[in-house]
Amino acid sequence: MGKTPFLWAKPGFRSTRRPPTKIVEEAPAVPQISRLALPGAFLVTLSPIPAQAAETAFNAANTAFILIASALVLLMTLPGLAMFYGGLVRSKNVLSVLMHCVAIACLSSVLWLACAYSFAFDEGSPFLGGFGKMFLLSMTRDSLVGTLPESVFFLFQMTFAIITPALIVGAFPERIRFAPVLAFSGLWLLLVYAPVAHWVWGGGWLMGRNIMDFAGGLVVHATAGSSALVIAAMLGPRDGFPRELRPPHNPGLTIIGAGLLWVGWYGFNGGSALTADGAAGMAIVVTHMSAAVAGLVWMGIEWIRFGRPSVVGTVTGIVAGLATVTPASGFISPLGGCLLGLAGSVVCFFAVEAVKHRLKIDDTLDVFAVHGLGGILGTLLVAILAHPSLQGAGYAEGGTAMTQLVTQLIGVVAVVAWSVLVTACLVAGIKAAIGLRAAPDDIEEGLDLTSHGERSYTL
Repeated sequence: MGKTPFLWAKPGFRSTRRPPTKIVEEAPAVPQISRLALPGAFLVTLSPIPAQAAETAFNAANTAFILIASALVLLMTLPGLAMFYGGLVRSKNVLSVLMHCVAIACLSSVLWLACAYSFAFDEGSPFLGGFGKMFLLSMTRDSLVGTLPESVFFLFQMTFAIITPALIVGAFPERIRFAPVLAFSGLWLLLVYAPVAHWVWGGGWLMGRNIMDFAGGLVVHATAGSSALVIAAMLGPRDGFPRELRPPHNPGLTIIGAGLLWVGWYGFNGGSALTADGAAGMAIVVTHMSAAVAGLVWMGIEWIRFGRPSVVGTVTGIVAGLATVTPASGFISPLGGCLLGLAGSVVCFFAVEAVKHRLKIDDTLDVFAVHGLGGILGTLLVAILAHPSLQGAGYAEGGTAMTQLVTQLIGVVAVVAWSVLVTACLVAGIKAAIGLRAAPDDIEEGLDLTSHGERSYTL
């Protein structure tokens, strides 16, 4: 940013009735701040009009941009994540993985409308929102969040609420019954995702500490990753783990899914700016560079260690880079994105081996190692890479890299601890009530046929 003062706005939702936020650096004769209620972004724009008027003015360009971004984020789950995961399992379990993603998308949408959106973004306590936005009964066609219709803000946030529990699907394929997947996903959305979204983006206690999480390093990746590790450990491994497992049945399907994830991440991170401007463009550039570097680094590590790079490894590296840059994408430069891609790929590569071979936990599709650790790493490193000397966005008024790092660490510990505790309780309760693991004969036959009565491939 050089000597240009960077204007700071706290993350998360707030109504237009609240006072304008403060700036990072005091500078004479700067225009007023036009602040948007962001889903994890801290973006502000310079505007010559009064802040209060700007906050309540509908903007068609921003609205169109977020509508497109919402479609891109939904594309990440359906079909992106479903295909990415589906290609990695055995052919007799492909449909079960796809069904998990489809069903979670439907269930999360209904719960988001019913109460989860209200718990996340209604005004309430520092730990949970209120009940005023249940079923959107208080919303009209003219209701605004920043410059957006609230319906559009609701839609964009809903796509995040869909993909987050869907990420956990990668922890337990090929051995879990369908009913427990639905029960766990719905309760987890209400008890983990919605409260953490409120903490970070909805006016909660971490937002009050100026936590930096632009698009979900904590809210999405740390919650899903740490919860995935818990449920994988409590469910138990697949038969023959880790020595007798078959390779992915369709790497081609996986690379198509990864490509859709990469494209969709433009909406995930760029859309989190909630403005159609240069800041959104910069977030997308940073995201792309992190993914590109991470893919090359993972490829290089495999080439050195195994003599040749794999398709699945390369796209896994790309996803690791995307997860790592997510919390930082709105605060760093393209150089910072490259550094996060490098760091995320290296850390996640060795974490994959550590989880499976040292911890002996069958996190089947590496949700914790790639998404969880990637999101946590990016959440911590943004405190350094946001420094103005690295062309970053800077910090809240009076903040430094070290004070911000402490805040980021507090956020990581709190979010991971809450996710682990609630997930352990949910899994134990569901296991006692209806059971978790599919019968051995059903696992042998394949969950496509035994759970859904269909086969993914017929001759």
